[in-house]
Amino acid sequence: MNIEAIKAIYYFEMARTGRTLLQSVISPVITTSLYFIVFGTAIGSRINEVGGVSYGAFITPGLIMLTLLSQCISNGAIGIYFPKFTGTIYELLSSPVSMVEIVIGYVGAAATKGLMIGLIILATASFFVDLTIEHPLLMLMFMVLTAVTFSMFGFIIGIWADNFEQLNLVPMLVVPPLTFLGGSFYSIDMLPPFWAAVSHLNPVLYLVSGFRWSFYGISDVNPLVSLVMIGVFLAAGMLTLGRIFKTGYRLRK
Repeated sequence: MNIEAIKAIYYFEMARTGRTLLQSVISPVITTSLYFIVFGTAIGSRINEVGGVSYGAFITPGLIMLTLLSQCISNGAIGIYFPKFTGTIYELLSSPVSMVEIVIGYVGAAATKGLMIGLIILATASFFVDLTIEHPLLMLMFMVLTAVTFSMFGFIIGIWADNFEQLNLVPMLVVPPLTFLGGSFYSIDMLPPFWAAVSHLNPVLYLVSGFRWSFYGISDVNPLVSLVMIGVFLAAGMLTLGRIFKTGYRLRK
C-alpha cells in the first residue's frame, strides 16, 4: 500500500475545502439554520411532539443526513470529475498508484469533508433545539458509514458524468426528494398504510431512521435493518467500482 500516494491525494482534496470555505462550509450551515427557522418554528409551533420528541429535535437527524448525503456525493463526484475534465486523470492512471489507493484518497477526503460539515450542523442544531444523543458511538458509526458509502457513490458519479449537468443530477435532483420523502420531517407512522409501505422502498428511510434511533431511541424501522442496508449500499458501491476499474469504463478513452 502506497501510503504517501494516498496522503498526497487526500491532502490535495482537503486543501480545496479551505479555498472554497464559503461554498463548502458556510453555505450548508446557513441553509440548515433556515430549515430550523422555517420547519422548527413555523411548523413546529403547530406540532407538539413526534414519538415523544419535540418536533425541532425530531427533524435534526434528518437535516444532518440530508446535508451529509448531499455533501458527500458532491465532494466525491467533483474530486474525480475535475481530473477527468482537465486531463490530469491520465497522469494519475499512469503513475505507480493503484486504483485502490486512488479510491481511498479521494473517497477518504470526501467523507472527511462530509463528516466535518455534519458535525458542524449538529453543533448548529444545538442552538435551536435541546438535543440528546442516547447512543453517541452508534451515531458516529452511522455517520462514518454513511459518509464513506455515499462518497463512494459520488466518486462513481464523477467517473460516469460527461458534463456538469450530469455531475449535479443526483446530489441536486435525486437526493433531496428522497431525503424529504424518507421520514426526515415526519414519521411514516403518520402516513396511510399504503404510502407507509411505499416509503419502505426509499433507501434513505433506513439511513434517517437508524440515525434518529441513535439520538432518541425511536425509529421507523429496526436499527439493525438500517445497518444492514448501509452495508448493502457499501458493498454495491465497492462492486461497481471494481467493475469500473476492471473495464476502464470512462477512464480510458
